[in-house]
Amino acid sequence: MDKFDRIFQLHNILAARRTPIPLEDLMARLECSKSTLHRVIGTMRNYLGAPIECTMQGYRYAPTAAGESYQLPGLWFSPAELQALAVVHRLLQDMGSGLLEEHIAPLARRLQSLAQHRRLHLGEAAERLRFPAIATRSVGPAFQICASATLQRHKLWFEYHARGSDERSERTVSPQRLTHYRESWYLDAWDEHRDALRSFSVDRIGRCTVLDARALDVDAAELDDHYASAYGIFGGRADKTAVLRFSSESARWVADETWHPKQHGAWLDDGRYELRIPYANPRELVMDILRHGPEVEVVEPAALREEVIGQLRKALSRYRE
Repeated sequence: MDKFDRIFQLHNILAARRTPIPLEDLMARLECSKSTLHRVIGTMRNYLGAPIECTMQGYRYAPTAAGESYQLPGLWFSPAELQALAVVHRLLQDMGSGLLEEHIAPLARRLQSLAQHRRLHLGEAAERLRFPAIATRSVGPAFQICASATLQRHKLWFEYHARGSDERSERTVSPQRLTHYRESWYLDAWDEHRDALRSFSVDRIGRCTVLDARALDVDAAELDDHYASAYGIFGGRADKTAVLRFSSESARWVADETWHPKQHGAWLDDGRYELRIPYANPRELVMDILRHGPEVEVVEPAALREEVIGQLRKALSRYRE
């Protein structure tokens, strides 16, 4: 009998009783030791919210004020856990043969066994859960070299073709992190030429070579301050705050969204929703504002408002032509 079966059996025992059941009786019925029983009870209390209480006479489900009986959740996984389980399961299926095959195989078999457990009903999770990739870009041949340099802490030389400026350049960097953002991979690195932290789209990296020189290590707190304090992937320390007001219709969606970990949102008396977002580089923020069209107004700062107005005028001029 495994842990899942014992959880179900213990639940059925406690749910069918109005009086406590002694510890020894539970151990006998579950065919387990005292320590195993305590682990099962702990799992039910801590992860499944089971109101198991211990009295002088034994264990029971504590009565509720409403008189409702406790029921095991139909699915024990949180949304994030279920997504992770399905994604990892699919990734392991798609990996095929490779350097890590003999190490990954035992994990894949264990995950397959877990997914097929009759109590969990996850056998079709990989087929029934969808994660459509919108506007995804091919990672390109440089990913493995960038990952190697990042993990082994070596400097990296590469040719780079920037999308925004169409500029081609050669860079020597100390890679810090690989970031997966909006279906694309970015290399966060200390750029020796710029003498500053920069982000590079991995799919725009051409020829690249791992150098023998040891990479410069930037403190994790400094990396978080640079890459996570402001809105979007372009980084930089947040030094401005965007104030956006969404229509009452759009507010019903936006109020439930997280645009930035340090955002502040508030409902207005007329049903609109005001969102305050810290940012540095406005490029990505402007793109996300524009996708809401007439349902959002930039209140401040004035420079961001004028940038959005300018983009809207350019878009309208194309239709007038």
